[in-house]
Amino acid sequence: MSTVDAIRRSVDIDEFLLRMLENMIWPILLLMSLAIWLVVPRTFTNLRSFEFILHGSVGLGFVALAEAVCLISGHFDLSVGSIAGFSAMLAGLIVSANKWALVSDPFVGVLVILSIGLAVGLVNGVMVGKVGINPFLQTLAFLIILQGAKLSLSTITVTGLPEGYVEIGNSAEISVGLLVLTFVLVGLVMKYTSFGQAIYAVGSDKEAARAVGINTERMIIAVYGISGVLSAAGGLMLTGFISVVPPTIGDELVFPAFAAAVIGGVSLFGGRGKVTGALGGVLLLGVIQAALNISGTPPEQVTLVNGLVLLGAILVYSSRRRLRERILSQQVEPRDYGR
Repeated sequence: MSTVDAIRRSVDIDEFLLRMLENMIWPILLLMSLAIWLVVPRTFTNLRSFEFILHGSVGLGFVALAEAVCLISGHFDLSVGSIAGFSAMLAGLIVSANKWALVSDPFVGVLVILSIGLAVGLVNGVMVGKVGINPFLQTLAFLIILQGAKLSLSTITVTGLPEGYVEIGNSAEISVGLLVLTFVLVGLVMKYTSFGQAIYAVGSDKEAARAVGINTERMIIAVYGISGVLSAAGGLMLTGFISVVPPTIGDELVFPAFAAAVIGGVSLFGGRGKVTGALGGVLLLGVIQAALNISGTPPEQVTLVNGLVLLGAILVYSSRRRLRERILSQQVEPRDYGR
């Protein structure tokens, strides 16, 4: 074998390894599912069990997708869970026959909750993109503000929601189908459109993106607007899943959303990762949560496990990043040697 052929073969192997790292969530999901099946076999007893896991993961799935888009743009959104909860509560009061009863049409109710999420997301985007506030500080402030606003609106569970309004999230077929469709559509937009590629460009290097003519301020505002809509969609699905709006809805969603996106291969530093990988992260968290619930794990231990999962996501990300840098550095050396 000639030196050139050896170099080409080495480069091909490196490219294969890089693709494996980008899609590492799927073998991890397979191995974890196998381990859970061996330890807690009741988690996967029949097709109904799979349906329950998927259905229970829909709300988190939309919020994780919102976080993934933000991360790819080089930003992050600590308020995604609060947007989901606040949007669900405010819209719930608007459509509830037992509360404000301002809207009775389920379709209009859906538009209301998505509009609330869009409005909050755009405010985040303007403050970060136009005003220049640090994303951490801005979204942390909105996390606290929206949680307080949600409790100010109602400290009791909101009931009396229109049947068509809750049916979207209550039906496993509809909610899971919408989640998968949304992930696929967003994935296609991110990969094949100039808008999606501009988001990656802003995440990779904002100054370079601005130099090639991308309006980075508008892109940031758009990203946060999309994040707000997707978060509100998550709130809609959570509402439908339980058919009411409890005061705690949306609480403790932000960290699982981060974990799902990071485990799925989305870079914390922006510009790299696939949104579809976040779906794998959501499924992994859903499988773990189902196993914990079925095994009768106490709530305090569930919180501990969720914290360990988040730590594991960070470790996986760090390991994957180091491996990627090592492969790329090795890839440069043989090419230089071949010259």
